[in-house]
Amino acid sequence: MADRRALNAGAASAPGGLRRETLRVSRWSPRVRWRLLPWWAKVVLVYAAARGVTTLFVLALAEVQGPNAWTDARPGYFEYANLWDARWYQVVWFVGYPAELPLTESGHVAENAWAFLPVYPTIVGVLTSFGASWDVASVLVSSVAGLGAALVLHRLMSRFLAPDRALFAVVLFCVAPVAPIMQFGYAESLGFLWIALALLLLVDRRYALLFPVIAVWAFTRPGALAFALTLVLHWGWRWLHRRREEFPVGERVLVASAAVFAGVVGFAWIGIAWAVTGDLHAYTDTELAWRSAYIGYGELVPFTAWFQSGGWWLGQPWGTIAVVAIIVSFALVIASPAVRRLGIDIRAWSVSYGLYLLAVFFPQSSTFRIMAPLFPLLGALSLPRARWYRWSMVILFLALQLGWLMICWAIDGRDWTPP
Repeated sequence: MADRRALNAGAASAPGGLRRETLRVSRWSPRVRWRLLPWWAKVVLVYAAARGVTTLFVLALAEVQGPNAWTDARPGYFEYANLWDARWYQVVWFVGYPAELPLTESGHVAENAWAFLPVYPTIVGVLTSFGASWDVASVLVSSVAGLGAALVLHRLMSRFLAPDRALFAVVLFCVAPVAPIMQFGYAESLGFLWIALALLLLVDRRYALLFPVIAVWAFTRPGALAFALTLVLHWGWRWLHRRREEFPVGERVLVASAAVFAGVVGFAWIGIAWAVTGDLHAYTDTELAWRSAYIGYGELVPFTAWFQSGGWWLGQPWGTIAVVAIIVSFALVIASPAVRRLGIDIRAWSVSYGLYLLAVFFPQSSTFRIMAPLFPLLGALSLPRARWYRWSMVILFLALQLGWLMICWAIDGRDWTPP
């Protein structure tokens, strides 16, 4: 009788105990622990994992890299991460900008340091004063800035998307085809950070804080002029919709002032190069030197470079047809329902930066890196929730990333495909 009572008591208590044990185990399952993490911890882990995969790609390529203009064969990671234009930032810090423009044998302005803005090399240079080598310091600055950009991007995406979609937009940003640039000796990571921060402030209507961000951005990477147009479009949108959303006089003045300020600092580097060298065209002629290998030397004529590039790559009329097709396709993307979900400000930035590139950029092997500031559009690709879709996008992006590294970063003899 006692044994039966004990058995019955044990049976009665078993389900509750089992539930408690199941709860205790489930709390420590990887999926539950992931869900319990704060958003910033998830972003940090995603960014670290993505950079780890990219590092494996880079080390594999470095292992088979032959001797080149920058390194010996089989360079270490940090040395390999400072190829191509990364060395120009080192020149800016240790040598400075030339007061007299270097010329080619034919008398044209040659490639020189004026093409590279000073904020990034200054930060890296300050770190080297504490004992770090340039190669290590440059990678550290880029990687930390890239993490900052990922964190701010998550906050920006969360204004428009559900938490899982906002996080997946960050995943796509971290594994994007040109994402390796965020752990190389380039200024792109800092540029991404300022873009994401400026857009977040714009979306949140925190206009006064835009001024210091734009000021630093203008001397980090080109793009402040495009953001000036973004602010003009933002002002116009708010004015047209002022009955639905109040647009007080104070905010009108702030947005207009920020637009003018962005325009002024956007042109400031041209003025500084002119003041130092005495040549009004010092900066533009320096930039044109990088396209001379394709089409020779000439003057900067806005909105012609894409058609020149189309002709160089495809001949005519196919070059012009291809450019028109790209423009129409881009317009359709901006007008798509998925992109419309990201709000007017991200669309305004995308249109502004697209027009900026169409006006001044000559498409060649660095096109994908130069187009990377359009990264907020990745939010549109994060909408589908199917697991097969998300894993497929990650695998596709990583495959494209490896392809970009092999084509644009690895050096094969007299390589003409700079990143």
